[in-house]
Amino acid sequence: MPMIQAIDRAAKVLELLQGARHLGITDLAAALSLPPSTVHGIVSSLRAHGLVAKERGGQRYMLGPSLLKLSNVYLDSLDVRARAMRWTQDLSRRTGLAVRLGAPHFSEVLVIHHNLRPDDSQQMLETGMAIPAHASAMGKVLLAHDVGFQRTVFSEPLRSLTGDTITDAARLTLELPAIAERGTATETDEAVLGESSIAAPIADAHGDIVAAVAVVLPTSAMPASDAVLDALRESARNISRELGATAWPPRVAPAED
Repeated sequence: MPMIQAIDRAAKVLELLQGARHLGITDLAAALSLPPSTVHGIVSSLRAHGLVAKERGGQRYMLGPSLLKLSNVYLDSLDVRARAMRWTQDLSRRTGLAVRLGAPHFSEVLVIHHNLRPDDSQQMLETGMAIPAHASAMGKVLLAHDVGFQRTVFSEPLRSLTGDTITDAARLTLELPAIAERGTATETDEAVLGESSIAAPIADAHGDIVAAVAVVLPTSAMPASDAVLDALRESARNISRELGATAWPPRVAPAED
């Protein structure tokens, strides 16, 4: 089997196991349209490197601990994350809300940093979580400023996460110019029922959008107050300045040929 094909198949196995999924060899073989013996060999190799783990006392597989180490190394290498952390912490403190920092990752938004709500409630840290771009305020603001990202996201059918998820690419596209003009995007119950978010773009020294910052609030608290919106915009502007941007919000980036 050629090395490139082997890497491609291994990557697809890892992709199938993401999202805390536990799958057996038969399940993986059916999803990949490959013989079970071939999939078993791929899984065994991934398991040897700690990238895949087997259920204790079971026959299904899940993502392994080595991926956590690799993801932490990746997150620590991101300049935008390092420069944004004090601003996202301040935004969370000022608003009393959870704050997400996200970057484009294929057709999704990868949460590269997460500040929990500054209260004593039980919460789950979301760093490393991927959210479909079309169902995320961060994703919408990235789509509004990056035509190339639009092409990637809209090249596949948009899946529904809740009854309020916008799955019509044409309808979503019509909203993007207004998002770019005002510098913020909103989603309401589109990824998780009862949860809404508002996001603003982050630009680098070239004026290109590289990430988005968002506040997360209960849908019952929508629409957000002017104070929350002002604090969000200020944080996005400050992070952009840290990255060398001279103007905010960022310009709309054309698609690369």
